[in-house]
Amino acid sequence: MALRTAVVGTAALSLRRRRLRQVFVVGESVVALGGLLGTAQLLTGTATPPVSVLAPLGLSSWVLPGVWLFATVVVPSGAAAYLAWRRSPLAPLAVLLASATLAVELLVQIPFLGPSALQAVFGAIAVVMAVLALRARGSGWRTRRRLSGP
Repeated sequence: MALRTAVVGTAALSLRRRRLRQVFVVGESVVALGGLLGTAQLLTGTATPPVSVLAPLGLSSWVLPGVWLFATVVVPSGAAAYLAWRRSPLAPLAVLLASATLAVELLVQIPFLGPSALQAVFGAIAVVMAVLALRARGSGWRTRRRLSGP
């Protein structure tokens, strides 16, 4: 009876981890894709706010903000999605980092662009992903591998 309980418990834990990995891969991929589209818009000047909002920063184009968006959203979220897809023990930590950099990106945007619904959606995604990453770490998805041997 105890063996069956242990096997069922292990199977349930494995299923939870698999679902978390799937959520991490899909969620971080969506964020990375959104960031990539936003980067492309900024770099090409398509559907951007007036450049005058950048005057306090001394900028005259959206190129630097596009590079910033790529560095703070696309790279961390893409890396987190990749690590989750590869079942890396670093995936939850990468998701936490990606969530933090996304939150920083959104907080930097608000003074210049004002609040928007899109920021609220991506902010909610950042919070949900961070909570799930913390739960994953709490359920035993650790960054260190156990050493085996004598």
